[in-house]
Amino acid sequence: MNILLLGSGGREHALAWKMAASPLLTKLWCAPGNAGIAQEAECVALDITDHAAVIAFCKANGIDLVMVGPEAPLAAGIVDDLAAAGIKAFGPSKAASQLESSKGFTKDLCKAANIPTAAYERFRDADAAKAYIRNQGAPIVVKADGLAAGKGVVVAMTVAEAEAAIDMMLGGGFGAAGAEAVVEEFLEGEEASFFVLCDGDHALPLVAAQDHKRAFDGDQGPNTGGMGAYSPAPVMTDAMIARTMDEIITPTLRAMKAKGMPYKGVLFAGLMITKNGPKLIEYNARFGDPETQVLMMRMMSDLVPALQASVDGQLNNFDLRWYPEPALTVVMAAKGYPGDYAKGTLIEGLGEAGKVEGVEIFHAGTKSDGGKILANGGRVLNVTATGATVSEAQRRAYEAVDRIKWPEGFCRRDIGWQAIAREKQK
Repeated sequence: MNILLLGSGGREHALAWKMAASPLLTKLWCAPGNAGIAQEAECVALDITDHAAVIAFCKANGIDLVMVGPEAPLAAGIVDDLAAAGIKAFGPSKAASQLESSKGFTKDLCKAANIPTAAYERFRDADAAKAYIRNQGAPIVVKADGLAAGKGVVVAMTVAEAEAAIDMMLGGGFGAAGAEAVVEEFLEGEEASFFVLCDGDHALPLVAAQDHKRAFDGDQGPNTGGMGAYSPAPVMTDAMIARTMDEIITPTLRAMKAKGMPYKGVLFAGLMITKNGPKLIEYNARFGDPETQVLMMRMMSDLVPALQASVDGQLNNFDLRWYPEPALTVVMAAKGYPGDYAKGTLIEGLGEAGKVEGVEIFHAGTKSDGGKILANGGRVLNVTATGATVSEAQRRAYEAVDRIKWPEGFCRRDIGWQAIAREKQK
């Protein structure tokens, strides 16, 4: 099979690494890719917002399957355009990807289908939003309706903070993505990332993970796209997975099909496990980043047939096998992220870091310059490790981190703390 992977982040490097190991693969291309992906695939300078150019590339190179990594191309209808050209693509249609591209769409669907989620209201008027916030009190959550690169959520601990978030979003802070805001109740519990492959009718659960959204140790600082993750997530017991499938995933697929927009691809449910069970925080229409890095490390099965089964509507007769050992990834980011940061700084020591047992280093925001690896983004590296326990995976990951020479980078030092606390209690 000839496969084209779209994207340039750590998620795409992990997917490329996994697909490159498939015996079904003839050739793998990635557009635009990064310095790490170039080790697994042929990177091509293709503008993935130019759907006609992507289609032309697919036809010229006999592409059998396109794997769409990030959310923006999905929201722009890349899967629809490829399908219309007779090219198979893994991912939801433009209509179905509204589960991520419009938080208001998803909240309304949850209300109609009786899917457990936080109470909410939608606003385009700042004064009305602020009146609702004052009436509800804090803590409260303010979200931009559209795509904001994982940064469109403010968990406000005070009314003033929530009102400031409304002014920022409705005042154009996120452009068109913030033309509408969703204000919802603050949920208490433990978060988990839960992934399923979907073929329009059926859902195949993958293993769960737990992300670390805040920039600094102790879950302090601003929200980010994710500073690290581990899998499995102990809070997602077999019973909790069964409840999530029955109460959240299956009703969602049923509702989407009834709307005439059957969901195909990977569906990523951000969950809050409350004292009353799982509640949906939000959906993403693609693999999570950095959760994909730990999922791919733990996946024993070949990924490629699973992608094919999703596209072809064959998941009902499909299964996946997983390594029982935990995996953990630490994000190394440029100093200043998620705010302003410098690009082009030199990263050394990756070869030595990769020699630590059980470690794979996935590149997120890097570029190659004459044999040198330079930082080229906010989140730059995913130092990923497996181990017999989460504690061992964490120790290996940080041993590798400490071999990397990049003074302009930083990372959290407590990734996996909740799981490690549980291990110590046993």
